[in-house]
Amino acid sequence: MDSNVHTGGAKHFPNKDGQNQPDVSKGKRRVGVIPTIQEIHGDVLTTLANQYWAPHSKLPKNKFSEKIIERIYYKEIGHRFPIRRIMLLEFSQYLELYLWPNFNPGRLSPAYIMSIVMIINEKFRQKVPVWKVFRDHPVQVPLFFHAVKEAIKEFNDQFSLKEQTVLLIFLIHCYNSLEEDIVRTHIQHTVSLGIWRCILPSKLQSLLEKNPRLNKRWNNLQKREQKLGARERGLRENDYNFLQKLIHKYFAVLEEIPAEGFITMEEVNFAERFLELCIDLQAQLPTRRFFNTLLLDTHIIVRSAQSTLAHREQEGHLFCELLKMVKFYSKFEIDDLEGNPLTETQMLSQHYDQVLSLQKQCFAHFKELEELALANISQVDSRDSLTGYLRSLNNRRLHELAHHLNLLEPYGEAKHKSSFILEVIVSYHETRMSQMDEINAMPLYPTEEILWDENVVPNEFFSGEGCLALPKLNLQFLTLHDYLLRNFNLFRLETMYEIRQDVEDAVLRLCPFLTSDQSTQFSGWARMALPVAKFTVVEVAKPHVGKNHPSRVRADATINLDIRRNIATEWDSLRKHDVCFLLTIDALSTSPTYSSRKPFLEQVRLRYLRGCEVEGYLDEEGRVVAEGFEKPDYKTRMRTVRLYLDVNQYQFDMEKTIKGSEDVYETFNLIMRRKPKENNFKAVLETIRDMINTECVVPAWLHDIFLGYGDPGEAHYSKMPNKTETIDFNDTFLDAEHLLENFLGMEIKCEAAPEEQIKPFKIHFPEKGAGLEVIPYTLPNPGPYPYNKPKENSVRFTPTQIEAIKAGCNPGLTMVVGPPGTGKTDVAVQVINNIYHNFPNQRTLIVTHSNQALNQLFQKIINLDIDERHLLRLGHGEEGLGTDKDFSKYGRVNYILAHRLELLNEVGRLQKSLGVQGDVTYTCETAGYFNLYQVKSRWDEFMTRLKQKSGSEEGNEACDVKELFPFHVYFSNAPQPIFKGDSYVEDLDQAEGCYRHIQKIFDQLEEFRAFELMRSGLDRANYLLVKEAKIIAMTCTHAALTRRNLVKLGFRYDNILMEESAQILEIETFIPLLLQEPEDGHNRLKRVILIGDHHQLPPVIKNMAFQKYSNMEQSLFTRFIRLGVPAIELDKQGRSRASLANLYNWRYKKLGNLPHVLNSSEYLTSNPGLSFDYQLINVEDFNGVGESEPNPYFYQNLGEAEYVVAVYMYMRLLGYKSEEITILTTYNGQKHLIRDVVKQRCGDNPVFGFPKTITTVDRYQGSQNNYILLSLVRTKTVGHLRDVRRLIVAMSRARLGLYVFARVGIFANCYELTPAFKQLLKHPTELHIYPDERFPTNRKTGDLPPSAKVIKDMPEMSKFVYDYYYQVIEKLTKEQNELNKQKEAVESAAHRFQTPKEAKTIDAPIEEDPEKKKKNLEETLAQPFLAIDDVGTAEDRDDSENSDNEDVVHPIRILPSNFQDVREEFQPFPHVKYEEEETEEQSNEAAAATEQSAEMETTQTEQDQPAEDTAGIQETEVDSNKEAGEKDETEAVEEIPDNDAGVDSKPVEDVEMRDEKEKEGDSEEGEEEECGPSLDMMRS
Repeated sequence: MDSNVHTGGAKHFPNKDGQNQPDVSKGKRRVGVIPTIQEIHGDVLTTLANQYWAPHSKLPKNKFSEKIIERIYYKEIGHRFPIRRIMLLEFSQYLELYLWPNFNPGRLSPAYIMSIVMIINEKFRQKVPVWKVFRDHPVQVPLFFHAVKEAIKEFNDQFSLKEQTVLLIFLIHCYNSLEEDIVRTHIQHTVSLGIWRCILPSKLQSLLEKNPRLNKRWNNLQKREQKLGARERGLRENDYNFLQKLIHKYFAVLEEIPAEGFITMEEVNFAERFLELCIDLQAQLPTRRFFNTLLLDTHIIVRSAQSTLAHREQEGHLFCELLKMVKFYSKFEIDDLEGNPLTETQMLSQHYDQVLSLQKQCFAHFKELEELALANISQVDSRDSLTGYLRSLNNRRLHELAHHLNLLEPYGEAKHKSSFILEVIVSYHETRMSQMDEINAMPLYPTEEILWDENVVPNEFFSGEGCLALPKLNLQFLTLHDYLLRNFNLFRLETMYEIRQDVEDAVLRLCPFLTSDQSTQFSGWARMALPVAKFTVVEVAKPHVGKNHPSRVRADATINLDIRRNIATEWDSLRKHDVCFLLTIDALSTSPTYSSRKPFLEQVRLRYLRGCEVEGYLDEEGRVVAEGFEKPDYKTRMRTVRLYLDVNQYQFDMEKTIKGSEDVYETFNLIMRRKPKENNFKAVLETIRDMINTECVVPAWLHDIFLGYGDPGEAHYSKMPNKTETIDFNDTFLDAEHLLENFLGMEIKCEAAPEEQIKPFKIHFPEKGAGLEVIPYTLPNPGPYPYNKPKENSVRFTPTQIEAIKAGCNPGLTMVVGPPGTGKTDVAVQVINNIYHNFPNQRTLIVTHSNQALNQLFQKIINLDIDERHLLRLGHGEEGLGTDKDFSKYGRVNYILAHRLELLNEVGRLQKSLGVQGDVTYTCETAGYFNLYQVKSRWDEFMTRLKQKSGSEEGNEACDVKELFPFHVYFSNAPQPIFKGDSYVEDLDQAEGCYRHIQKIFDQLEEFRAFELMRSGLDRANYLLVKEAKIIAMTCTHAALTRRNLVKLGFRYDNILMEESAQILEIETFIPLLLQEPEDGHNRLKRVILIGDHHQLPPVIKNMAFQKYSNMEQSLFTRFIRLGVPAIELDKQGRSRASLANLYNWRYKKLGNLPHVLNSSEYLTSNPGLSFDYQLINVEDFNGVGESEPNPYFYQNLGEAEYVVAVYMYMRLLGYKSEEITILTTYNGQKHLIRDVVKQRCGDNPVFGFPKTITTVDRYQGSQNNYILLSLVRTKTVGHLRDVRRLIVAMSRARLGLYVFARVGIFANCYELTPAFKQLLKHPTELHIYPDERFPTNRKTGDLPPSAKVIKDMPEMSKFVYDYYYQVIEKLTKEQNELNKQKEAVESAAHRFQTPKEAKTIDAPIEEDPEKKKKNLEETLAQPFLAIDDVGTAEDRDDSENSDNEDVVHPIRILPSNFQDVREEFQPFPHVKYEEEETEEQSNEAAAATEQSAEMETTQTEQDQPAEDTAGIQETEVDSNKEAGEKDETEAVEEIPDNDAGVDSKPVEDVEMRDEKEKEGDSEEGEEEECGPSLDMMRS
């Protein structure tokens, strides 16, 4: 943060010489901020670190010296606080190893204080853990905080204003970390009741009189302070006065800023940061409760608004935006003292009381204002009317009036300008616009003014240094309205950022230019935008009653689809409700050259941008073509599309036009569309706005926790008044022993005999006491058919999993932390299963972030004992279920209708077996009557006869049941005998089971009666959703898109379970909680179950400003964890080897291993051909180059890419299956590079093929594979892997083997990564292989091979793989020749010894046993070296004890028919000639030369895509490309603009990789990327 750089939005500021100095803090990438590895090693700070504190240095450490701290601070850091030097210090663990351990109050110099503060601020900027070092050494904390507060509250010659700004930033972080006890303890008094000593005495007295409880607290506070010692009382007094002195200091800084001329940005930065502090204090109830009164009493808003900085257009722009937020929160609809939200009526009542108080004072003391005193309130509460009445008073009279209103001190104690006093009175009494009205009047579509205002929508290069006018998502919110409002604004702005990128991309591809008549034409083309031939507004409907804007505005836009066929098809496929954008573009030159590297607005003038919604295309008669009808046969390529315009925006524009501005709607010359999957923002924003406009009711037991207040454990089931004391665990426990394992140490009572203690079990948990009562029971006989037997759970749950299942079955909030591989999905499924059986009348909603996770969860639910007629899967992605059954709405309707016919057929068969006449199978109703009069009557007669016989002297015999049973004929197709005749009780149980089977048929038919009465598929589908389904699954995006329809239908549910909840945005978690209307003012939710892992990657936020500054990446799950809400952490993993689990289990409290991980054979054997189960392999520069960056943040490392691919090829040559190998990387650029290398080395070679997946770590979260090859790419800095959550994901994807390729020196020295890399460094950093070993092997885990080969670097590995490959080919060729010889010998022998009878059939194939033939083929194809399973010819081979023995004679292997000797094509890596980096001119020339061929290839690619993929669906799920910011790869190639038109060609930008912002963000709904032919993305 340079002192001459404004962190706000100004573009240029004049310096002392009158020259403009650019603002480099925004809009452009900071060049050289990140130090290179050479700069790190050569820096004097590194030398000092090695001498005094660096842990990795082997040099003896010098003694602590305070002079070293002063030298570093004054000479190396200075007062400019260069980020790159601070980063270097923080990376070297300066705070942890030198500053804090040697902290001594006796030598607390300004340099010492500032050194600690700047390192803490840097940790917050980089989003790494901060307070751990304070918790480890808490003794010095009080003195440190006292020193900081003393340094900042007053002007101090020891600290410059720049330094005090840094201290102010530290305070902001502290007030936002109130969940930390060690922080809260030392700052809570600065915002407590005691600060009211600083407000006007008259106002204080008035407040205390209005609130007796507060008056009592005030008196108690006074008494407690009198008991304190003099020193403690002085410290407390300093805390109470701290904020007031800081406010006065802020006023002094504002007064030093001149109205014009040169301005030092230190004052501006301080003022902006102070307003940020005020916003943060107002936005949390614990800090707002008393501070807001102090803020209003000191009139910060009025003084700031009248300051000179507020009137400086450029320098004060961000300042004014922040001031608006301060003003907004100062009048927020909440009772500051009680924390209760205020309704519009209550706010209006408060306003009337204030105006009435003004009128009373005027009537009593100001006769000249008698007219104001007697006027109607509505006549005097506007700003204009108040100003008109009060302007007549002189300065003294105005001051006296303000004093009577408790707004200012008495006249004479201070002197104020009349304009200031007048503004104080007017701003306090003027009517305000309702927040609800402001939201409803806000256009949902962005405009050009907002999109390119970087104070509102920051660019992608935000580094975290500056201050922004954005809301923050922290731990606490004022009200639900505040919660929704913040999320609404952030979601809207995040969407605008994405739209801005799409607009810039489309416009630059179109290449606008000026014609001779100064009109704008387009020489290029863009897939997503077309010129508008004609635009006309065709309808402006009258406003609704009470509204001031039109009820509807429609317009027609004419476009020419004389473009490539596939793109024209996409435009023709626009559907109703699709969102488009209308633009007015003015070219700036007749022959422009456009480049994406230059700022967009410097190349093109974008005059206007407006959003619209498609109604449909018009036919040739001007009528809208209805959806679902066949499109008319147009005679021309011209199309006219009818559009709905935003009515609020239209009203604003027309008001400007009336005042003389240009008519926006006569200027549009371009229309732009977006991908349907990325274009559902309007529906989501409308959903949030609907929730703001309605009374949102969260369950009472969850309300306070949701807002961040009260007891965090209040919603735990143990504190719920209606907790479930007896739970039927159904099939949760596999046997009695399993039950005992899960309740060790508890007193267990069971009255059943030991032989009767078999599952299932019910467990009674007494309200008091530590014991429990187990109640075994027998399930009722379901019927005689095999399919009547219920499905059962087979998972042996651990004690923590059982506790999670128990908590989930109880009412309240259940939080389950599921580390990698701990079976959180199994827990979720069992919870759903138990709720379904324990509470059959309740409905459960399942929500996940991605379709993949939802399908995995739903697939497991299908396999449990849940009737499939009660299952429903909403939204797209259902086709990904691994079943032939359709669980969508209409699929379930069809199932029910088909099943109804099957059941009626069964009724007909039953009717026939009973000899009943008539048609009883006509409807479900007639079947019901048949059951009532024919079936039940026979059963009742049967039971009566049995009872009569049991009362006789003879008693019942086993044969009686068989003789009297009335349904023998019907059950004749069941397995016989039904009645064995051994026992009367057993036979009676069988008879009752048969009757249950029959009654189940009629019960289902009774449920299906409604489907007979409804005739339309829509009605049936809605009935199924609202009434029939008991378990409904959807993604969080689907919930947001369809909330309005669900509420309108009367959708109801009692329980909600969210999987992947740590990956779901706050608002996406909140919306599913409110998909139903409250009942009698209460939410009917009984259970909220959140399952996730906050130690893994959070939700994906594309814009780094929203992610870092606004904390938008915070999920509700993570916030609850930070608040201290009780959570159950699963503690046994079953995915990885124990050695691999050690790489990430340090991040969890107590993560152990399941028994099969320790005992299973696959975990006990080593990885063939590799010495270690995991290894960190050091990769040095290749040809002098480490990481490269061909495009901003598009990081690649060719040496690592080649090394990874070489190891993959080596593993394939040993016999590893390709589907068991995944290649991961931490950057998108490296992913493309590895795909290119794999395609070049392995793509056409069946011996290698493609690995299962090549993707990024972020995108692979939630997936796993046996062997992971991981490339970390960076060689200059650690990059975004410093986020420990990303490290945990990377380390936990492998089951059997993990091999990490990286520059060891960089990552091993990172403090946050130390636990994992310390474990990795237990093995050598050079690759150890054992090529004599084959797959599989008998070598035990931990046993080293007898003679390992050590690979020094990538070229050596490449050469070895090349030579080894030749050996494999020669061996295969030799075996093929031997096979051919044997075949010829067999044929020759057959001809020589044939008999006359055999002569006729000698040419026929030799018969062979099919099973034997199949087995031999499998064995043959599964031999080592071949491994061609990628091309679909090899089966999984069996493990062989002797497979690693060289003396074993393997069967002769047959080369596949598609195998070719590719020795000529295979090239060794060291001899590959890589292209040198092209200059921009060379790139343009090459692009122009190849444009035609690229265009043809693109056209073919697009034509190969299905039509429905291009059409798009409005109600589609958010795909990962939107969330992660990654462009669709196919489109990325095909949209390379025409370089003849003047656009620079560039590789696909790795938009989610942002150096310090560096958030990977590839979360394509959790789906794995299957590797096919990859794009040629390499730019090396």
